[in-house]
Amino acid sequence: SVPAWCSARYNLALLAFFGFFLLYALRVNLSVALVDMVEPNTSLAKNTTSNVCPEHSSTINVPRNTSGKKYSWDADTQGWILGSFFYGYIITQIPGGYLASKIGGKLLLGFGIFGTSVFTLLTPLAANLGVGYLIAVRALEGLGEGVTFPAMHSMWSSWAPPLERSKLLSISYAGAQLGTVVSLPLSGLICYYMNWIYVFYIFGALGVLWFFFWMSFVSDSPETHWSISHAEREYILSSLKDQLSTQKSVPWRRILESLPLWAIVVAHFSYNWTFYTLLTLLPTYMKEILRFDAQENGFLSALPYFGCWLCIILSGQIADHLREKQNLSTVCVRKSFTLIGMIGPAVFLVAAGFIGCNYELAVAFVTISTTLGGFCTSGYSINHLDIAPSYAGILLGITNSFATIPGMVGPVIAKNLTHNNTVGEWQTVFYIAASINLFGAIFFALFGSGEVQDWAVSGYHLHRN
Repeated sequence: SVPAWCSARYNLALLAFFGFFLLYALRVNLSVALVDMVEPNTSLAKNTTSNVCPEHSSTINVPRNTSGKKYSWDADTQGWILGSFFYGYIITQIPGGYLASKIGGKLLLGFGIFGTSVFTLLTPLAANLGVGYLIAVRALEGLGEGVTFPAMHSMWSSWAPPLERSKLLSISYAGAQLGTVVSLPLSGLICYYMNWIYVFYIFGALGVLWFFFWMSFVSDSPETHWSISHAEREYILSSLKDQLSTQKSVPWRRILESLPLWAIVVAHFSYNWTFYTLLTLLPTYMKEILRFDAQENGFLSALPYFGCWLCIILSGQIADHLREKQNLSTVCVRKSFTLIGMIGPAVFLVAAGFIGCNYELAVAFVTISTTLGGFCTSGYSINHLDIAPSYAGILLGITNSFATIPGMVGPVIAKNLTHNNTVGEWQTVFYIAASINLFGAIFFALFGSGEVQDWAVSGYHLHRN
């Protein structure tokens, strides 16, 4: 194979890594800044904190900046502000995949992140104009981010040699986890020492800067890349030659009848249920049940995602090693990685509900749970490229649409189940998430596939020498 160092495909993976890093930083910064944007007294009728656990938060008094403007939004309004992102996000998934297959992923991904960055820069202005404007801006950010994953999948279908798929995709998508890791504590520090508006200005400006690099150094396919070596171009094209379809029309009916696709849908939905429930409610659980303020300790809220980031990078290397050197079949690797990445988190999540007030153990269990989830990136998460490289962007659009629903309903259901904030109620939340995870893992193990589906290559005439 062609050396990876300085190669065009690894440059693409690296630029994509930074793109997804910023994308997630732009997505989670609001949940941190919102705490500072709301007048303290209107934020919540104080929730009954359970008195099961003793309080242990050591507050260090640092003079904090309070120059940021405050708004009187109640809890429902805040819920709408935080949820509005997903309403935009779900709309552009399938169109994003379809457009990427028509105009190419480069422009779509570039402008998706550029648009999100511009709307982030406008956030302070929108908040000033009124809550309706803020919700609109967040929904527009969601629209912009909705096209990014399908566009990236679509680009990898013409850039990633089959045996390097896990490596290249795990590098590019791991940026998302690291973006969460860095921007959670960093946004907190910016709010603390400067003013919440800078959270939006700093990340927004970085996104615009990234856009110029992306447009200058990336191209849609190896054929059109300006500086790729002849050897690398030949290597990529020859590795993909039996896998792509030349059909102009998308075989929608055959796609929707495909059981291996529905296996990915179910796995993706189940995984995200746990992921989003934790992402939105973990700080609440730590604060209300364990009486431990996660916001005071941005490091602890970021720890699970750091573990996940490491796991994604490592498991991507291991997955390709098993396929290339140990000759394990693609389907065997995808299924075993999905099983580890879904059953592991389920076990530790349920365990987290039963450890009483030991918050070190709680943090450890939740961290292990989220970390093991990283195996899924080399499992069901890139399986779209195995079963239909030509339509990978469209397939990801379909599975991601279903997988966005847990982001909209999961936290709402969890909130409704934990009215009195008792340990028992939270155990129910963890049980539900774990059972959904278990079901998704088993369904994928039964019906997933690692082969290119016949509908995905029809219209391709093999050239026999």
